[in-house]
Amino acid sequence: MLPRIAIIGTGPTGLYTFKQLIGSSDPLSITLFEAEGEPGKGTPYHPDMNDPAMLSNIPSIELPAFTETLGDWLRRQDDDTLMRHGIRREAIDEREFYPRLVLGDYMQAQFQRMLQQAADRGHLVTVLARHKVTDIEIQAEAIRLRIADLDGEDDAFFDHVVMATGHNWPESTEIRPGYFVSPWPASILKSVRNEAVGILGTSLSGIDALMTVATAHGMFYADAAGDLQYHPVPGTEEFRATLMSRKGILPEADFYCPLPYVTPLVCTEGAVDALIATGRHDLLDDVFEVFRGEIVARDPDYAARIGLSQLTVETFAAAYYADRTESDPFVWAAKNLAEAEDNRQKRYTVPWRYAILITHEIVAKVIPHLDENDLKRFHRHFKGIFIDDYATVPLMSIRRLLALSRAGKLSILKLGEDYRIRTAEDGLERGAEVEVDGEVHRFGAFIDATGQETLSATDLPFPTLVAQGGVQESATPRAAAIRQPDRDPDMVRTGGIDVDAAYRPRLGLMSEGRLYCAAIAFLLHKEPFVQGITSARDIGETVGRAILSDITDEKTPLFQICA
Repeated sequence: MLPRIAIIGTGPTGLYTFKQLIGSSDPLSITLFEAEGEPGKGTPYHPDMNDPAMLSNIPSIELPAFTETLGDWLRRQDDDTLMRHGIRREAIDEREFYPRLVLGDYMQAQFQRMLQQAADRGHLVTVLARHKVTDIEIQAEAIRLRIADLDGEDDAFFDHVVMATGHNWPESTEIRPGYFVSPWPASILKSVRNEAVGILGTSLSGIDALMTVATAHGMFYADAAGDLQYHPVPGTEEFRATLMSRKGILPEADFYCPLPYVTPLVCTEGAVDALIATGRHDLLDDVFEVFRGEIVARDPDYAARIGLSQLTVETFAAAYYADRTESDPFVWAAKNLAEAEDNRQKRYTVPWRYAILITHEIVAKVIPHLDENDLKRFHRHFKGIFIDDYATVPLMSIRRLLALSRAGKLSILKLGEDYRIRTAEDGLERGAEVEVDGEVHRFGAFIDATGQETLSATDLPFPTLVAQGGVQESATPRAAAIRQPDRDPDMVRTGGIDVDAAYRPRLGLMSEGRLYCAAIAFLLHKEPFVQGITSARDIGETVGRAILSDITDEKTPLFQICA
């Protein structure tokens, strides 16, 4: 009998796992479950969830190919398809950002190609759309899935199960009148009326939510000089939007840099591996030291300007953000956009920005080894630097923000650390009130666009798996100064799902089946940078290789009892 493999979810992680599996020379039986009606697109790129104005957060050159690159696929499309997506054939570029819907079409087309490749190689593949896995049970000889479809529910049994469910979005978006807990599905935001709109979050998710509402109340166009402008439709005079965050700043525009990344000079994998090999867990200050060395080596002028030699984990962020926090956000955005456009034309890379970019994945290697104290320090003071640096936004997004500002339709609100949001639970009929420094800002519609929350083992939507202890929260070493005498004196449970290097849950359950947790929301606590398509590729390849390796050794039990 062929090894039975189930992949729950056909978004990017599921597809990259599938790609790795079908490279096997031995035939496999692979079943892919997709709760939605169009397998292969993934929620972040699905037309039911996204607005055409929403841009992807990755350029073509950074998107790992399935059977061909995004650029090559676009060049194969006919003019009508390109026109439908607003893409000019002559403007197709490897460094361009495209609408999310384009990536959805691309991935679905690649999925169809991979299905054909799988059939040619002798694999037995079943794709089940509108089939939702509602439960998982680990049994002695297999893993049972409970599957719901239009005809009811049934069970299926597999030797290997991959949970590639991606992000977890709320089932209901507008949970109170005019209060939206997510920008998705984007179609819900079309109900926003001619009123003041507050958007919590200034990252690309917040910008996308803004663009969905803005294009429902007006249009962007290029004027005679070629500059982007915004024209509101009549009767939308009361529509004005406010983007808000603690710092009250806008993200940087995507900056030009060499890809793939060059090798760091100081903050190398070897340097971080050597720190991990010491067996210590208070490693954050040492990691910061090699990170600081990388910036000095790449851009000594920048290091001198911000006083890097005197900065610490706790104080680096203030120096990093200083230029933005001390400037008007739109003045700064215009200057940053001009710089990014000029650097792209000259093919010039800002050294300090690139130093941070090429070290974020290397620094991430130490995170699972940090003790409780240093892990908290990392999340509070250091993590955001890397996220801000790699989560730059398309140049078009900045142009749109500036156009809305010039039209008097957009402002930025700095929340600081002490603010309050009141909703219908506090007696409001609609939307929200935001109080900052004693001043109240009233919004008829309010959208929380702060992104995916980190979830823990008990949040899994598979009740039997949770009840039988099939997954457990990840553990973090206690800091030496705060160790407490209990059942596990050197460890503290801190959230997420505890997995090994192959994304298999670390459990005490024994089974001949194997479970793999490739669901991003449950990995963020220990892998905070696992949020993009490149991370989906890395996880998918790792899981796929592990499954193929597991198949060659059927006697290996699913879970090793943790020491």
